[in-house]
Amino acid sequence: MGIFRPTCPVGALERLWVEEMMGWCAAQFGPRTLRAPVVLPTGDFFPDPYSGTKPQVRALVDTVGGHMGVNPDRLVVEVNSGDDALPEGVAFLEGATHGEAGHYRVEHGRAVISLDMGRLRSQVTLIAAIAHELAHERLLGERRIDPDRHDGEQLTDLATVYLGLGIFNANAALQFSQNQRGWRSSRLGYLSQPMYGYALACWAVMRGDPAPAWAGHLDTNPRVYMKQSLRYLRANPDSLPEWRATTRDS
Repeated sequence: MGIFRPTCPVGALERLWVEEMMGWCAAQFGPRTLRAPVVLPTGDFFPDPYSGTKPQVRALVDTVGGHMGVNPDRLVVEVNSGDDALPEGVAFLEGATHGEAGHYRVEHGRAVISLDMGRLRSQVTLIAAIAHELAHERLLGERRIDPDRHDGEQLTDLATVYLGLGIFNANAALQFSQNQRGWRSSRLGYLSQPMYGYALACWAVMRGDPAPAWAGHLDTNPRVYMKQSLRYLRANPDSLPEWRATTRDS
């Protein structure tokens, strides 16, 4: 009778990409980031009431920016009603269409974050969109990657994990809602929930936290993928030497 070995929830190419890019993030942002608290969808991190007003959106941008190491003085925030046209350029996807829930650009030396509130109907999805756009600032605004990089958007999503906002982006990657016609799903971002699950597991290992309590804040699917990934990583401890070094240095 064969011995059961845990499997990875993503394919080999995706797994290698996540592992390599998490190591890249560690080299770029340093081990100090691994010691920062995990940002959770709780009142401890987001204590102010939220009803979607523009001042509240700006306050959320400042709060998320504080967690991600972005200077708020460098940011200009545009809040669109949903009917306003955003500048050309796709930052998020919804359903099967290319919807611009968020957009990042630089004008006159300042980062401009545009948010389409028509597509961001919950605080979780709004925070996820903000985190994605601020990750653009950490990567593009700080000239860490080339604007034409072929996997730039995927790396931007992955950076939200390393910079502490991964719970929000993993939960927002696939959302279900109900209306009079029944249930519908919408997808935000460029990484699948299995990829988020594996990335979060890698991040937990890098943090020296192999059984993280914060996993309880993940929705069911990304939590299952993360637990599967942790089992896989425990069964393959010798495949990640750089991560062990990162954890030891942190």
